[in-house]
Amino acid sequence: MDLFLYAFAALFSIMNPLGTVPIYVGLTQEEDTAERKKTALITAVNVLVILLISFFLGKYLLEFFGISLNSLRIAGGLIIVSSGFALLTGSFAKHKGMKNKRVQKDLSQRERFSLTPLAIPMLAGPGSISLLISFQQEYNHTSEILFIILAITLTCLVTFFILRSAYLIVKVLGASGINAISRIIGFIVIAIGIEYISSSVLEILKVLTP
Repeated sequence: MDLFLYAFAALFSIMNPLGTVPIYVGLTQEEDTAERKKTALITAVNVLVILLISFFLGKYLLEFFGISLNSLRIAGGLIIVSSGFALLTGSFAKHKGMKNKRVQKDLSQRERFSLTPLAIPMLAGPGSISLLISFQQEYNHTSEILFIILAITLTCLVTFFILRSAYLIVKVLGASGINAISRIIGFIVIAIGIEYISSSVLEILKVLTP
């Protein structure tokens, strides 16, 4: 249960679906209620598929490229810390590439955007993917794998309900409220990233120390 809560909290913090709400609202303004619900559902399903693929196939990618778990954890930690600073400074959209003019022009021409940019890279980004790859390497028992799968599923389910309620959330919290919550989450994300880096560095030092 501790692993389940940890995996859920880490994934939810790194994905930060609340930070995606303003962008979701902006992209779905011209859709009716039924279409918005469908977009939220498809986005959550896309994220679920991407995260499960990352979790189960990540090991083979590491083996193919000859990357050690500690190297992945350090690289993932750096990405997670970077995402945390983006949340803390209010530049999350820019960090995800959403401020790029070519991206914005592409978005305005898309009929569907459930996969890109909502699922990738806004929700299932490098931080969450690298986190799950490291989970897969670290937790190998069947019960641990099941708890992580449940955490992934719950995170995607919560993400669906957040996106489905996006217009209500914006109405209640406003842009400033969402921004404040995102910055608080930013602290948590930074701490998670630093924990990954420090634990990996300590493991490397143990190996190097005679």
